[in-house]
Amino acid sequence: MKTIFKLTLVLMVVVFASCRNLTNLNVDPNTISQITVDPNYVMTTSIVEVVKPYQDDNYNGDYAGIMSYVQKSGWGSGLTYFQWSDPHSWAGNYGSLRDIGLLRDRAIASKSDFHLGVALILKSFQFAQITSLWGDAPYSDAGLGGLNTKPKFDAQADIFTGVIADLKTANTLLSKPVASYSNINPSADVIYAGNSAKWQKLANSLMLRYYMRLSVKSPAIAKAGIEEIMTNPGTYPIFTSTDDDALMAYPGLNSGDSWATAVAWDGTPSQGNYTRLQLCAYFRDVLVGLGDPRLAVWFKPVTSQVTLASIPANTGTTSYQIYNKTNNSWIAATPSATTGIVLVDTAKYVGIPLAIAKSEPFTYNLNPNPVQGGANIHVSGLTDMFSANSNPMLKARAITYAEVCFILAEAAQRGYNTGGSQQTWYNNGIQASLTTWGIGGAYSSYITTPGVAYDGTLAQLMQQKYISGFLNASETWFDWRRTGLPVIPIGNAGYKNTLPLRLKYDLTEININGANAAAAVAKLVPTANTNQTGNDDSWSKMWLIQ
Repeated sequence: MKTIFKLTLVLMVVVFASCRNLTNLNVDPNTISQITVDPNYVMTTSIVEVVKPYQDDNYNGDYAGIMSYVQKSGWGSGLTYFQWSDPHSWAGNYGSLRDIGLLRDRAIASKSDFHLGVALILKSFQFAQITSLWGDAPYSDAGLGGLNTKPKFDAQADIFTGVIADLKTANTLLSKPVASYSNINPSADVIYAGNSAKWQKLANSLMLRYYMRLSVKSPAIAKAGIEEIMTNPGTYPIFTSTDDDALMAYPGLNSGDSWATAVAWDGTPSQGNYTRLQLCAYFRDVLVGLGDPRLAVWFKPVTSQVTLASIPANTGTTSYQIYNKTNNSWIAATPSATTGIVLVDTAKYVGIPLAIAKSEPFTYNLNPNPVQGGANIHVSGLTDMFSANSNPMLKARAITYAEVCFILAEAAQRGYNTGGSQQTWYNNGIQASLTTWGIGGAYSSYITTPGVAYDGTLAQLMQQKYISGFLNASETWFDWRRTGLPVIPIGNAGYKNTLPLRLKYDLTEININGANAAAAVAKLVPTANTNQTGNDDSWSKMWLIQ
């Protein structure tokens, strides 16, 4: 019996040692455990996952079409007239929140206030974007780890409350002297290179954005929040110049870290995204009408200007080419006021009208080579910098000093105490935008231009914020929803007679989390443009605009 006991004991020791050794052997020495990973590594990924998709969508996604910045001469039906075949997915938004959750956990475990502050800012940015696009959404028990496949949808009001609370916490965490923080790898911070003071300004500048987003729905909350920030600059510092802008540069080493329309990674550069993404007529008219110097920075003149047809004088007609949108034909005739008839555009800068046709508008303005996906040489395209992998002027923009100035100009106009006049903030916003695009020297003449020189109207203020918001289309879309400005015309082929108000819920969420999604849909308010198939429609109203 003693012998058996001893043999059993030896066997247990051997098995235990073997299990331990097998466990060690199954740990890849080349990977980093989530339990021990340095938060700097997670921070880089988290920033990129939030900011890059945000910029890509705002530049050449559907939001850019909604706000009439650009149109696509081919393969752009969703962007040009909003008949989206499938709901927009929020998988990427929530995917990034898992990494942000890891950043938060590692920051707490390593007692790093800097990384925790950054994590809360990124979390707030992403959730504010989600709820502003869709409405009610999973928030309190979603996106930060775990296996809960059926999270509840939090009310939009509660999400904004949580977003602002997290930004206030981030402001406190980041308020210590820069030298007091440790374990900051500047190269891991692809926005501010580890500058905690800049991140603190970002937190408070984002609060201004979200308070203004609530200004029509919850004016008392918005006023109190903005005034708390603006009357306590020592506690709540905000952006004070373009040097504070939250920008992320593109390395341009591969398709994943290059500007969205870089032709180097497009299999068919002659028919790629850069080529077919062209100026929209409304945006063109605004810029040309004001003699705006940013036009030439962003867009090229047409490759070939249209020449009017020559018609013999004895016919008694005027030499014009006219486009009949009713039957999609071109005729030489006298200009007419008949509905659906427009003159050919012979100008140096030409844009494609929004929703001009349900077919792709590559035939617009007598394009001599109307090829699906090809460039329309009678319409203005983007300047060459937009075709490059990276460019000093092309950075992913989370929020800029120019936007902050326009927010405060509107707040001052609403009677809030912003520490400055509405005209001062308005002028500062224009100057900041021009400086951003390398034409700050044009400010002194541009600011005195009729239509630009401040006249005290909200329409003018929102027009300049709209111009400055090129490349940040979702922000100007959210502004349009609450102000109705700018007034953007919709063509005869528009899916509805007004711009959409929200994105439909993700099909995956509806299929997996049906009961909670249905409860959120029931809270949407239909409008005259809502489809009869249910409230989950792009023309139904979320709480924010009810």
